[in-house]
Amino acid sequence: MEDRKESELKNFCSRNILIILGFSCIIAVIALIAVGLTQNKPLPENVKYGIVLDAGSSHTSLYIYKWPAEKENDTGVVHQVTECKLKGPGISGYAQKLSEIDTYLTACMVRATQVVPKSRHQETPVYLGATAGMRLLRIENEQLADKVLAVVARSLSNYHFDFQGARIITGQEEGAYGWITINYLLGKFTQKPSWLNLRPNEDTALETYGALDLGGASTQITFVPQDKNIESPSNALHFRLYGRDYSVYTHSFLCYGKDQALRQKLAKDIQDTNGTLRDPCFHPGYETVMNVSDLYSSPCTKKYERTLPFDQFQIQGTGNYQQCQKSILQLFNFSHCPYSHCSFNGIFLPSLHGDFGAFSAYYYVMEFLNFTSEETPSPEKMTDTMEKFCSQPWEELKTYFGDVKEKYLSEYCFSGTYILSLLLNGYRFTTDSWKNIHFMGKIQSSNVGWTLGYMLNLTNMIPAEQPLSAPLTHSTYVFLMVLFSLILVAVVIIGVFIFHKPSYFWKDTV
Repeated sequence: MEDRKESELKNFCSRNILIILGFSCIIAVIALIAVGLTQNKPLPENVKYGIVLDAGSSHTSLYIYKWPAEKENDTGVVHQVTECKLKGPGISGYAQKLSEIDTYLTACMVRATQVVPKSRHQETPVYLGATAGMRLLRIENEQLADKVLAVVARSLSNYHFDFQGARIITGQEEGAYGWITINYLLGKFTQKPSWLNLRPNEDTALETYGALDLGGASTQITFVPQDKNIESPSNALHFRLYGRDYSVYTHSFLCYGKDQALRQKLAKDIQDTNGTLRDPCFHPGYETVMNVSDLYSSPCTKKYERTLPFDQFQIQGTGNYQQCQKSILQLFNFSHCPYSHCSFNGIFLPSLHGDFGAFSAYYYVMEFLNFTSEETPSPEKMTDTMEKFCSQPWEELKTYFGDVKEKYLSEYCFSGTYILSLLLNGYRFTTDSWKNIHFMGKIQSSNVGWTLGYMLNLTNMIPAEQPLSAPLTHSTYVFLMVLFSLILVAVVIIGVFIFHKPSYFWKDTV
């Protein structure tokens, strides 16, 4: 009787263990399916595309972006597919030759039709944003600027994309979109959650990078200051991105891009000459002739315009960094500041805070000068290098850099000196804060600039609120898949073993 009761008890326990193991098996399968479904990657062809043309003062570039259609509001999913540089100057350079704009745009737009799958053409938005070159043209001749944009818009509308318009963006927008781009690509707006902390709180928010953008006609500085009290309301922007609020300072200095700054310097210095300008910002032995009318054709040089006794003037390089810097600093007015802190020309600038990404012409000039290594060289080291570089004879330089266009090569001494002067004197970076500047060309294969931020904004790709469910990191996903798989395998093995040899678990103890 006792043996029968003991046998029934053992059978009952075995059945219960099998039921528990079976239930555990089902839970493990459900967990595997759940993790697999939530992390499911879309099919490669199920993607969306966007095209942005950056119509700058000196050139135009076309960027194509793509992202998985199912993940429009997740971070880190938009990336650049390709870049195409249009041959020729910026679109403002076609103000007097409007008929050539079609041809100007053709090569890169045809390239876009080849990169974007034909089935996606009609749903792919195309945006053109014109920056400081067109801002200057609008100041000079608003009707002509409107004509240029109308011809550009008509030309872009001929392609089977979803053309969304061509417009001149403000300097404030350019600064803001550059700031959005750099922080989006660096993943600063959202923290990647771990499996133990799926919803990071405000206290663990990553600090954003500031953005330093240098073009041909303007330059922008944008960052989140420690003191949220921005004394100049026109320099304040407020964003709510991924559930967090950002109070951002931004300013765009029109006419202080590297090309227009050079024209300002020449227009200033030519006043005290008899038609020959011995210029320390060009290499010894360098000579060129320039028309006075060309120099004065920009709105940026109007304040220096004088009636001169000559129509042309000759530039003769003397290659002296210290004298070049002295001449450049005269472009900045430090005498008046109506706020607690200023940069130059009476413009409010909060105390610098955090890391900064410096891109566009900052990067291209510094890359040429070999200053874009992992650790940014000190200002003193850069100054030593610039002194040697500027004093290098022009003929020697041409021989060494034979593959670089002479126009660009001749201006690197000025551009490098201007960048150091702008950052150290204009924006007041110190020896300590200098190490927080990072010269950047690309982040994760995407060019750093305003275009990605512009597209993200216009396509509502960055939500104001935190997405309801954040994706797991790849390492967490793999860990959970392996864990649940091992649990499932262990449960099945134990279940099979108990079913076939239940007596093994119920041996009588002596």
